[in-house]
Amino acid sequence: MKRILFLFLGIVSLFYSCKTQERIEIGQILTPQGEMLILLSNETPVHKESFIRLAKEGYWDGLTFNRVIKDFVIQGGCPDTPEGFSNSPYLLKPEFRSSLKHEYGAIGAGRDDNPEELSAGCQFYIVHDKDGIPRLDNHYTVFGRVIKGLDVLERIANLPTDSNDTPLVSTTMDVNIINLKEKVMEVYQSKIKEHADSQ
Repeated sequence: MKRILFLFLGIVSLFYSCKTQERIEIGQILTPQGEMLILLSNETPVHKESFIRLAKEGYWDGLTFNRVIKDFVIQGGCPDTPEGFSNSPYLLKPEFRSSLKHEYGAIGAGRDDNPEELSAGCQFYIVHDKDGIPRLDNHYTVFGRVIKGLDVLERIANLPTDSNDTPLVSTTMDVNIINLKEKVMEVYQSKIKEHADSQ
């Protein structure tokens, strides 16, 4: 009887463990150049929730990475104009965290030159500079990082552009939220660390 009880409890424990692993929400960006997966940081809950909400609404689907600067960032999500982010659905208060830096593959929230350093709800960028961009730390909110698809980041960053840094080949986005098992995510994170250590 005890053996059966322990077996039952083991199965129940495994079931709930698997269920817990499946609850990690990951950003998925599909482009003509491939797929990127984004680990969203729990340290920036407002930006994380905003990204998840807009992705689930399909806000970015069909929009493009409209600003690509090799060895700096690839950027998209809403118009990048001299008028600033007047077309953004809303603005977000900054969530600067010393643990979240502008390292290669980091995803951050775009903004104009507003004095409060408010983020545009729709605009985001991914850091392409292999050395990082420390001058942006504590001025622009980093809210996640690429855990799969750095090769896609490379392909987009190396697209030919015009004088306005707009790619000559349109790079559309299909942004979604997917559930990723914790073990799978750990594998991706390990690969990212290996890549960083080899640089």
